[in-house]
Amino acid sequence: MSYREGRFWQPDVTVATVVLHDGRLLCVEERVNGGLVINQPAGHLEPDESLADAALRETREETGWDVRLTSFVGAYQWKAPETQRHYLRFAFAADAVFHDPQRPLDEGIVQALWLTPAELQARQASHRSPLVWRVVDDYLAGRRYPLDLARQLA
Repeated sequence: MSYREGRFWQPDVTVATVVLHDGRLLCVEERVNGGLVINQPAGHLEPDESLADAALRETREETGWDVRLTSFVGAYQWKAPETQRHYLRFAFAADAVFHDPQRPLDEGIVQALWLTPAELQARQASHRSPLVWRVVDDYLAGRRYPLDLARQLA
């Protein structure tokens, strides 16, 4: 039975932030299903939260960094083969503003780390999903759009 026949379907809406500072990308190492994976600061949109606010919150919670969003990188759709879950990721670019090393990181986050693009690409086997490199690759290719492309109404 498909969603058109009454079956409920809803993708997971997520945000991610690309932060490049001194030639390195802000990443997180996190524990997922018993293994360690690499991701951008990323997470789920919460009710009554704008996409931009979610990106700022997730970056702070997962890395201890406050950032300033500078552009919208893109929207990405992906279906995880293991779980069949559908993800709709909204990716932003940001500048690092302030780091609070005392801030506790979200549950599951092992550490925040700064990797060069080459180091991140070399670790593709440990990326949480193919979205990780695709977003960075688009960012490095100059795909950046005005922030008001992702608007919240009301």
